[in-house]
Amino acid sequence: MKGAANDASRLRHTALFYSGIGEYLGALSSFVLDGIAAGDGILVAISRPRAAQLRQLLPGDAQVAFADMAELGRNPARILPAIEAFLADLAGRPARYVGEPVWPGRSGAELDEATVHEALINSALSGSAVRVLCPYDVARLPPRVVADARLTHPALIEGGHLLPSESYAGAGQLPAGCPRPLPSVPADAATLSYEIDLRPVRELVSLHATQAGLDADRVGDMVLAVNEVAANTLRHTRAAGTVSVWQAGRELICEIRDDGQITDPLAGRRLPARDRPGGKGLWMVNQVCDLVELRSSPAGTVVRLHMQAASPAGQQARPAG
Repeated sequence: MKGAANDASRLRHTALFYSGIGEYLGALSSFVLDGIAAGDGILVAISRPRAAQLRQLLPGDAQVAFADMAELGRNPARILPAIEAFLADLAGRPARYVGEPVWPGRSGAELDEATVHEALINSALSGSAVRVLCPYDVARLPPRVVADARLTHPALIEGGHLLPSESYAGAGQLPAGCPRPLPSVPADAATLSYEIDLRPVRELVSLHATQAGLDADRVGDMVLAVNEVAANTLRHTRAAGTVSVWQAGRELICEIRDDGQITDPLAGRRLPARDRPGGKGLWMVNQVCDLVELRSSPAGTVVRLHMQAASPAGQQARPAG
């Protein structure tokens, strides 16, 4: 039946459509308490204020792990590796995960990447014994975001009722038009080409990151990230690449463009294999950058890296109620 979860999969990926703090806490506490009773491993990644409210509804000795989604999900590409690490520690024990990567106040670019994350869960975790619940504040989120959630989740909780999503697009399938094309590089961006030596690239990024007000650690992180992406050009293509750097408000943006193609939609979004060398570059880039936008086709690849002058941890919009 269209919209129903695959019976062969142990993954259960459900969107919770809620309005108001009462409905939110009621659904989450029920989901978590059921998991506690079943002996499941439980990870909850929501905002700190709402985590504090949820904790009050749980037993004091409840074995529940919490993560601050404002930090973990600042770059949505960080979330899947964190879930995979949690599941690996459980060694096959059934699990429950609550994650709210979409919240009011996120930028359009962040919402696009969060929607990509939600779509990729269905393929990345298809063989895992995990129930995933993703809250969506339908009273405060744009209608397009809620419509996309219907496409990326096999099941929905709406009006307190669990039902299959008749709009579900299928495992790993992205909603039409998502992610959206990247805006053009500003005319005043600093741009250079590279072909052999990446030292000028590192110097350019370091200069502009410092001028943008990034502290020394974040300057180093951005230089490291750009260098890693540009090095992939040298490893995997025969033509030169191009790097562009500019500032938007208190955010530094670096774009790396080449004629290579990345065909794996989960590249950089999986936990690197411990028993295999390599494969950690894009994962590392996602760990240090506040947002990573990747667009790849036979025409080439564009990777756009975002870094704010000050860490935005804790800047998640406060929930209503």
